[in-house]
Amino acid sequence: MHSDTLIIIPAYNEEKTILKVITSIKEQYPDMDVAVINDGSSDNTARLAREAGAMVLSHPFNMGYGVSLQTGYKYAVRNHYSFLVQIDADGQHDPGGIGTLLALVKNGTAHIALGSRFLGPGEYQPSIYRLTGIKVFRLLLRLLSGEKISDVTTGFQAMDRKVMNVFVRDFFPCDYPDADVIMLLSKLKFTIKEAPVRMYSSPSGKSMHRSPVRAFYYTFKMVLSMILTKLRKYSLPNRDDSSKKVEG
Repeated sequence: MHSDTLIIIPAYNEEKTILKVITSIKEQYPDMDVAVINDGSSDNTARLAREAGAMVLSHPFNMGYGVSLQTGYKYAVRNHYSFLVQIDADGQHDPGGIGTLLALVKNGTAHIALGSRFLGPGEYQPSIYRLTGIKVFRLLLRLLSGEKISDVTTGFQAMDRKVMNVFVRDFFPCDYPDADVIMLLSKLKFTIKEAPVRMYSSPSGKSMHRSPVRAFYYTFKMVLSMILTKLRKYSLPNRDDSSKKVEG
């Protein structure tokens, strides 16, 4: 009999940090299951994750962050988990926030709880390019949906099974699931809440926003995805499993 909660950790070549992340999670939440989605790593990420006591789901080659997340969602749905937490493998997220996020979901306050680096303490200092993108997405989300979210690109989240059932579908944006996913859930009338979490700068220094060109491309693509999400129609089971179509 497994736990009702699965913690997923998407990881690509994170051998320097994965052991510490899993160990910290297991020390604080020993009754929760942990699965590392090893996204075609060429280092010792998978071996170290198993040694730390986590399940490891491996892709045959690198498929990207969004695909790794969806692999975790699909595993959780197929194995009948009621709740899921996603947390990064690079050590940026303090696992102490898991309990705070889960409480909002388990007590029915939210379908999904987002960990905000801007509401709580921490050492996280985003680059000027990333901070600019966050501000653009924050404003656009508010204009398109009315949602006031401080950290629209957070990868630290807790959700219930209803949200998982949306995220396993074909329209989940597997390239860069960020603010457009929040836009999608808002459109589908899910309750979204934020909670303060502690976040640190990545020990590896890796970032998809480290250059102006890449940051601009990412911002442009995300803005386009958010607008298209607003305009699209989505068919999915509703709360009583009958079919419905959601329109913009």
